[in-house]
Amino acid sequence: MASDRTTAAAALLRALPGRSDIDPFIVMDVMRQAAAAEAAGRDIVHMEVGQPATPAPRAAREAIKRALDSDNLGYTLALGLDPLRERIARLYRDWYGIDVSPERVVVTSGSSGAFVLAFLALFDVGAKVALPAPGYPCYRHILTALGASPVTIETGPEARWMPTEADIERVASQCNLAGLLLASPANPTGTMLEPARLAGIASLARQRGLWLISDEIYHGLTWSVPQATALQFTDQAIVINSFSKYFSMTGWRVGWMVVPAGLVRTVERLAQNLYISPPAISQVAALGAFDGLDELEANKRVYAANRQLLLDELPKANLGEIVPADGAFYLYADVSRFTNDGLAFAKSMLDEAGVAATPGVDFDEARGRRYIRFSYAGATDRMAEAAQRLQGWARLKG
Repeated sequence: MASDRTTAAAALLRALPGRSDIDPFIVMDVMRQAAAAEAAGRDIVHMEVGQPATPAPRAAREAIKRALDSDNLGYTLALGLDPLRERIARLYRDWYGIDVSPERVVVTSGSSGAFVLAFLALFDVGAKVALPAPGYPCYRHILTALGASPVTIETGPEARWMPTEADIERVASQCNLAGLLLASPANPTGTMLEPARLAGIASLARQRGLWLISDEIYHGLTWSVPQATALQFTDQAIVINSFSKYFSMTGWRVGWMVVPAGLVRTVERLAQNLYISPPAISQVAALGAFDGLDELEANKRVYAANRQLLLDELPKANLGEIVPADGAFYLYADVSRFTNDGLAFAKSMLDEAGVAATPGVDFDEARGRRYIRFSYAGATDRMAEAAQRLQGWARLKG
């Protein structure tokens, strides 16, 4: 009888739909390996996950304390708390000098929830959506799981890892694209689209009839290139952001999207059915976080110091082939002088140097084995410790 049940279970697993057969998010696997090493008593410097080492702002935590004493924290509206939507809309005036109606703001269960809603609202099964590579792997994984087809736009360091209009035209001429997703600052490179290039791409998307999705999750964390939102150049873009990065609230799982007015009801219906509403407690915290901007700007100064420290010190570990990041908190390093197997290289780095970093193959299936992504979102003393360890390890590697 047990054998029959095992056979039946195996048959069910073989019958799983192909769209569930997506690659892992490798950074989370590295995070698990690093946690196992720490549980075994080792000291690990975490540079694998794009997660601020700082907690949510004090103002956010104080808002939660007040809410716990005065609010039942039940369901909110599917589009989110109105005061939070209004405050997010105001951010666009504060940061970019543009007016965005709060009615176009949709609060989501992290930016991940926003991508699911956007992809379902915009793309049918089989739709082709262009994505730059290297890029955040979950874009293509979510699209695949939803039955859409990601199409790669290869970028290179000579264009600061950002697509050009010519790149997009070339891909669009080869297949019937339905949409284009861009991120600036980008993960894993930290590089950005200059405002003029973003404006040109927005115009091209309009001419081509493409839905433009702009991932702006690292806005607020920029160092050299001015940050620009796609909403400065078109009302038809879908802009996605989150409280995870600049606002230092990764585990709270609260994000937002700004959508064209005609798309609000479509997204609302999807959100009602998929999520009911974003977590009430996280929305309260997010609204409170806007009263902690001084604290967040102090965090940003730490990231800037970490960035400069690593740009100075990583070359001493023969890790100097880096396009200096314009924003976010990542450096994307060429390790081809050591290896063409970045996955094994990252494992050795963890095992031998006690530094956890993410192999580039997570972000670029074709060329990523030559690269490693370092996150510098930790404390400065830990980044300095990582640099020392990597320099010693590099000497041993020859």
